[in-house]
Amino acid sequence: MNTPAQTTLQLRDIHLPGPPEFWPPAPGWWVLAAIALGLATWAGVLLWRQVKIRRQRRHILALLERMEQSTNGAATPEFLAQLSRLMRRLALMRFPRQEIASLTGIKWLQFLDSSGGNGQFSQGPGKVLAHGPYMRELRDEVDRRALTTVIRQWIQRNTGN
Repeated sequence: MNTPAQTTLQLRDIHLPGPPEFWPPAPGWWVLAAIALGLATWAGVLLWRQVKIRRQRRHILALLERMEQSTNGAATPEFLAQLSRLMRRLALMRFPRQEIASLTGIKWLQFLDSSGGNGQFSQGPGKVLAHGPYMRELRDEVDRRALTTVIRQWIQRNTGN
């Protein structure tokens, strides 16, 4: 019988594994890639919205500028009606239709104040929008410059930063 000291085992030398393969990556890298892709998509959507809002604001302000130039400094009922339509179109784009579409007169001015007018529509130069577009001739002198300034500020507040 052989004793344990006499027995030699026929063992092979240790073989180390090869370097890790590049592909497919570990599951953690897939998760990281999905998160990065989601963040990039979200940032792209936010950037696109900002570009769209800025383009819309420039278009609206250019339209307001053309309206001012077309009247040659006179505040006529037609000019006031155009301003009111412009404000209503923007409000319908920005706020829920069921809240905006039926507003007229004082309620319309109160909405404009609550959405960024700071009292300039019901108490200031914007109050002429409640009755001015419906008159044949304006009885009171309208401060056209102050009115368009208030409208410009409202537009800027309601079309993003």
